[in-house]
Amino acid sequence: MIDHAPSVWYATVRAADTSTHTPAAMDPPSDSAPVSAGASSPKKIVFQADTTGSYTGDVKEAVKRISVWDDLQKINEIPCARNSLLSGIASGAGIGVIRGMSAGPLIASNWAVGTFMLISLGTWSICRRARDEERRRIQQVVEQIPKRFAKKEDSMSSSEESTPTGR
Repeated sequence: MIDHAPSVWYATVRAADTSTHTPAAMDPPSDSAPVSAGASSPKKIVFQADTTGSYTGDVKEAVKRISVWDDLQKINEIPCARNSLLSGIASGAGIGVIRGMSAGPLIASNWAVGTFMLISLGTWSICRRARDEERRRIQQVVEQIPKRFAKKEDSMSSSEESTPTGR
């Protein structure tokens, strides 16, 4: 039995800029209604779309929303994409040329594409892991800031009480 509950689309909202570069700019389907979430949550419900009731219908709707041209125009906004693609292109071209000296063009192109994929995915995953670790460290520091100020205030108030004010 297929659940006919509506699906909910989420978008991560940056605190500085919530009006651009989010899927909210996409036109929701005519049968969906915009839904808003509280400002305190890190994710914001962009719109709620009813499912068609079948898996294939949902897949067809999802494929209709894919826009390769728009995705390619926004490639510079994807974290780590630029560096990983440049590394993959350079590595693939280098390996393709080197392999082309000793083998035919079909074999060289296979090596070039394989190297591009391997290097691009590898550098992208390494970069994303580093970004996640940095985000985790920043969050830990932000969580510890109130504790540090509380310790300083406690130590300052206890030191004022222990020193005599009269001369």
